[in-house]
Amino acid sequence: MNPRKKPNFRRQLGKRYARLHGTWRAPKGMTSKLRRKEKSHGRQPNVGYGAPKTLRFLHPSGFKEVLIHNISELSKVDSKSAARIAGNVGKKKRTEIQKKAEEMKIRILNPRK
Repeated sequence: MNPRKKPNFRRQLGKRYARLHGTWRAPKGMTSKLRRKEKSHGRQPNVGYGAPKTLRFLHPSGFKEVLIHNISELSKVDSKSAARIAGNVGKKKRTEIQKKAEEMKIRILNPRK
């Protein structure tokens, strides 16, 4: 198995039944083959699958995220990070933040068109 690729951890019998979806739930049955970690019954998430420290908490674009609520908080953002505008910020303030960020050459991870 490629060390950089994690298996997608699926719920026990998640492939078989559509109603169980694929979201992970820990197996709890006494005779559960998955809980007992038997071969070919799937894998469980554990410590060994963690991302390297340098990559942890990064956005897929490679930038560290900084949550922004107003224009004055743009000063928190440095060259190695990018801004994410909070969801509860209104349209008017959002456009002001976007204009200011453009002037300061700060990347915004969730821009509105």
